[in-house]
Formats: sequence, C-alpha cells, structure tokens
Amino acid sequence: MSVDRAVTSPTGIQLHLRHGTVTAQIAQVGASLRHLTIDDVDLVPPYPADRPTPMASGIVLAPWPNRVRDGVWQDGADVRQLAITEPKLNNASHGLLRFTAYEIAAQDDDAITLAAAVVPQTGYPYLVETTVHYALTDAGIHVTHSLTNRSGESAPVALGTHPFVTIGDADPHDLVLRVPAATRFDTDERMLPTGTSPAPESLREGVRLGDVALDTGFTELSRDADGRVRHTLTAPDGRRLTLWQGEGFDYVQVYTSTGYPGQELAVAIEPMTAPADAFNSGLGVRRLAPGETWTLEWGIELG
Repeated sequence: MSVDRAVTSPTGIQLHLRHGTVTAQIAQVGASLRHLTIDDVDLVPPYPADRPTPMASGIVLAPWPNRVRDGVWQDGADVRQLAITEPKLNNASHGLLRFTAYEIAAQDDDAITLAAAVVPQTGYPYLVETTVHYALTDAGIHVTHSLTNRSGESAPVALGTHPFVTIGDADPHDLVLRVPAATRFDTDERMLPTGTSPAPESLREGVRLGDVALDTGFTELSRDADGRVRHTLTAPDGRRLTLWQGEGFDYVQVYTSTGYPGQELAVAIEPMTAPADAFNSGLGVRRLAPGETWTLEWGIELG
C-alpha cells in the first residue's frame, strides 16, 4: 500500500491499495472509497484531486444515514436538536463523520483500517467508536464496519455508505441496473418519507440506467441463500458489477446524477441500516448497550 501523507487534497491523506489487477484509492476525510478499478476499468468513478468529495461520494454515514427532519428527534424523554447541515432543505444530513479526517489504525498493501469517534455534541450526547476496514479481493473490495458504544448508557446508531459505481469503459446510459426491492419510500419536496409504495417491477427485473432518474430509498430487499442482498449493473457485453450488502443492511438508497465530475451519468447504490428520518421513525435504528459492538459488511465485485 502507498500513502501520500502530504495533505494537499481537500479530502486529506490519500491511501492507495493494490491486489493483483485490483486497485483502490481511499480518502482520509469521510473514510471515502474514492476510486476502485479492475484491469484499469473504473468500478468507482474518480473525481479531481483538488476538489472536496462531490455528492458524498464514497463516504461513511454515521451515526445515521440520509436525513433527520429539521435536525430534531425524540430520544426517550429528551428532544434533541442536531446541527442543520443541509440548509436548503433544513435537515441534518448524512451523520456526524462526513468531514472527519479518520485515523489510520492498520495498513497493508491490499487492506487498510480507518477509525474515528463520534463524540458527544449538539443533538447527539453519545460516544461511539467506529472503524471501517477496506480489503481488496481478486474480484473487487470487501468492506467491514464496526460501531462500539463507549457511552455509559445505550446509544442509538445507524450506518450507511455512499459509493458511486460504474463499468467505466461502457456507456453508462446502456448499463442495466437491477435492485431486488419490493418496496420504495415515497418522499416530499424535502426528500423526507411520507409513506411507502410497491417498488417498480422493472427495477427488480433490470432497467437501462439512461431511462431512469432516481433518488429513492428501498426496503423489503431480497436476500440470497448466503444472506446477502445483491444489486447489479450489467454492461452490454455481459460484464456484471455486483454491489452486495450483508445482514443488518436492510435498506438501500439509489441515486442517479448527471452532475458527477467527469461522468455523463453516474449512479450511487447506498447500503443503509436505516432509511431517511430514522431517528424519528425508529426504523432500523439500533440501541447499542454500553460496550456493545455492531459489525456490518458490504462489497463490490466484477464478474
């Protein structure tokens, strides 16, 4: 593994992994999966080194993913007020570690562990240690997250991640997206849930990426026999990128964009343990006992 310890990028120290023909670049800020390739083909699209992370690309979302309405949530008998980090929609967005420079806890040529603590602060009075372990494999990357409650009382937590994916030498419009979800979340103009409805059958069967525009959360995900949910992007030549999410990741957000740097069309497939506004709905939020650790896994493969 190579490490550029000169902080010349808005995303901090850059960490480069290699395993055979698989390479990855991890950014220190947000512990972001910044780039992933196999045989020099982009699976996670890169962005310019001199700019901050665009559209939350690749970052870890903790201790909640997505949004909290008005930053306000009910914590037992207490009403908490989080800082508003999405002023346009007046929400608290994507947790408390988005702009944190993680510490390098362990490193090897083809794997790295980054660590950061969620410390007690406005609207979240809990101490939660987190790690993310990126390990390259012959087929892609395997990611393991842990959250450990270091508070003296139970701490509410949820987690998500925000990777953009592609098959870089194929026209992104012609990639076929498949998401095995039975239910979608309906949202208002602030992208907050108002209810649920059946997910489109076309998305479960596979839809051409150029024919959809999505910023949608999904649940009731179909798991394979090994317990993993598998979302896929398939190129016209038959190559298939699979983003899988393990037990505990019971939700996914899918977001398409024509504004990602250097990409005519990009898609983020975001494994989440809880949907938008979960600190108010309670959906997917886990209360960790003092000293308890929660471990979660997901990954990207090309076949």
